[in-house]
Amino acid sequence: MADVDPQLRLLKRQYFQLFEPDFLAWPHPQLLRRSDAQAWLFKHLFDETRNAHLPPERYQLRVLRPLVARIEKSIQDPEEDEISDDLMGRIGALMTHGVPSEFETMKERAYVTFTCLPESQMHKYEGDDGITGEEPTITLLERRNLISGSRTTGHRTWEAALHLGSYLLTKPGHDIIAGKSILELGAGTGFLAILCAKHLGARHVTTTDGDESVVDYLKENLVLNDIEERKSVTARTLWWGEELKGTWVEEECSSDPYDVVIGADITYDKEAIKALIQTLQHLFQMRPGLLVIIAGVVRNADTFQTFQNECAHSNFAVEEITFPAKPMREQKALFYAAAVPIRILRITSGG
Repeated sequence: MADVDPQLRLLKRQYFQLFEPDFLAWPHPQLLRRSDAQAWLFKHLFDETRNAHLPPERYQLRVLRPLVARIEKSIQDPEEDEISDDLMGRIGALMTHGVPSEFETMKERAYVTFTCLPESQMHKYEGDDGITGEEPTITLLERRNLISGSRTTGHRTWEAALHLGSYLLTKPGHDIIAGKSILELGAGTGFLAILCAKHLGARHVTTTDGDESVVDYLKENLVLNDIEERKSVTARTLWWGEELKGTWVEEECSSDPYDVVIGADITYDKEAIKALIQTLQHLFQMRPGLLVIIAGVVRNADTFQTFQNECAHSNFAVEEITFPAKPMREQKALFYAAAVPIRILRITSGG
C-alpha cells in the first residue's frame, strides 16, 4: 500500500497501546475486505518476524478474532474477496501454541507502545511507514494489572501522565522542555522522562521514584528505548520529605541546575502530599526560579484540593494550564480515559 489509510494507522496505534478490544476503532468494511489492507494489518500488527515488541499473545488473539469476524462479514463476493491466509494462520498458531490464562497474563510484564505524535503533524505520516515504522513512539514494559500490596502504582502508565504527555507534545508544552534540565518526581514506568529525552529535546533528565524496584524497571525501559543511563538521562531513588542538602540532588542541581520539575499521578494520596510539598520546598530553596508542572486525575476532589491548599500554605504560586482532554473517540495518538477531570498545574515559588 503506497498510501496507508488513516483508519489502519489509528487501529495500529490503539492496538500497540493495548487498547481494550471492545473499544477499538475498527476500519470500515470496504477497507477490511481489501487484500492489501489485510496484508498491511498482518505485517504491522501480528507478524513476529517484523515486530520485536508485539502485545501479549492473549491480547493478540482477543483482537484477531473480532478482526477476522469483521472481515468475514464485510465480504460480498466470496469468489473475489477472501480472508488473508496470514491472518488465519496467526489465529491457528496462537490457538495451537496455547495462550496464557488471564491470571497468568496479569502477572507478566507486557510491551506497551505509545505513539507520541502531535495531531498537528498527523499529515506527515500518511505514507507507507515501512517495516519498523517512522512514527515517534515509546515502548515500555508494564504490569498493567498490578498494584502491589505496598500500594505501588508505578508498574503502568496512568491517565495523567498521558494527558501531560499530550500537552508537552503541543508547541507551548514542547517549549517548556526543549533544551532544559528536567527532574521528574514519581516516574513510574518512565513514560514522561523518555518522552522528554527522546522526542522533546530535553538537555538532561533525572527521573526518580520512591520505590527501588520501580526504578530498576524504569532503567530497563530506558534501555528498551535506546536511552541507556548516561549523561543525558539518569534514574535515581528519591524519597519525598527528606532533606535534600548534602545529597546527590544538591550535587546534581549544582553541576547542572534543574529548570523544570514534572510529575503526573502523584497527588492521589493524602498521606504523601505533605512529603511531596516538603520536597518541592527544598527544591525551590535550591532553585528559586524553578518551574513545576504537576498533572493529576481528580478522582477525589477533596484530595486534589488538599494538594492545592498545601501549595497555598507554602506560598507557592499556582496557575492551572488550560488543556482539556479530548474524548477518547477523538484521540488519534496517545489514548486515555477522559471521563474524570484531569488537571495540569503550573507551580512556582511565589517568592
